[in-house]
Amino acid sequence: MRDDIPVYNSSEEPALRPVARSTTRTDLVADSIRSAILSGRLKPGETLVERRLAEQLGVSKTPVREALIGLASTGLVVISPNRGVSVRVLGSADLRKAQELRLLLEPWAVAGSTRLGRAGTVRDAREALGEAGELLSGDDPTALSLANRRFHRALYAGCENELVTAQLDNLQDLTALGTVTVLWRHWPTWREEFAEHEDILAAVEAGNAALAERLTRAHIKRSVTHLARTP
Repeated sequence: MRDDIPVYNSSEEPALRPVARSTTRTDLVADSIRSAILSGRLKPGETLVERRLAEQLGVSKTPVREALIGLASTGLVVISPNRGVSVRVLGSADLRKAQELRLLLEPWAVAGSTRLGRAGTVRDAREALGEAGELLSGDDPTALSLANRRFHRALYAGCENELVTAQLDNLQDLTALGTVTVLWRHWPTWREEFAEHEDILAAVEAGNAALAERLTRAHIKRSVTHLARTP
């Protein structure tokens, strides 16, 4: 062995230590704008003016600009040379594409969560399902859609694959937005979806990963089928 070649010693301290994830002002601004969009306070097609948002949020324009760029990457807002930034208007084809990608990822993630059997998975999903059950009258479809979003996230986030979870989080944003504005407008299926959620949760609680995966796939596929027939 040549003397001038350094030998790596696994016992040595690493040159750099991991940096803890902190919530930045941009993160907080993005969360606030996302919440306003998904709750319907900011409407599809509405123009988002940086100065006005900064004034309402009590921040400078820089974190607002950075937050809007981040939200554009998830598809919730659209940045165009002519109109500036606006809340995305989802069509049935857009929502179908998001659901098709969910169909590839989410059943696998739910099965993974089921196999790991974390207690918090069932607890959080049951809490969200309870909230959804109180909203089945359909009087507040936005709140119902957000409760459904929390239900799905509780089940797939336990898969312990942060790349899949992040991708599904972005898809769930689009799903929550499009469910109210597109899917339920043509196909008011929230009661059927609630019953399917109950079956999925029962499979997860029983530790039956194969059944949970199959039911989740069938659940999402029904939405894809409806959207394919939506004008």
